[in-house]
Amino acid sequence: MSVAAVTAFAEKARTIPELGIKLKDCQKIKELRALAEIEGFSFDEDSLYPPNPPQFTKDQLSERLVKALLSGV
Repeated sequence: MSVAAVTAFAEKARTIPELGIKLKDCQKIKELRALAEIEGFSFDEDSLYPPNPPQFTKDQLSERLVKALLSGV
């Protein structure tokens, strides 16, 4: 269910501009997960990495998190 939670959080961030801005401000995985937790989503860090498909788009994340999570995309 962890990947489903990541997907749901990413989708919510796409639809709520204020949340999208907060997400883009996150510089570390820990910050991203804390924001998700505040919004009611809980997932393991491993759910963010391959072999799981990317759930976020480059425009949703800070440059640092793009490198960490989407470098192979």
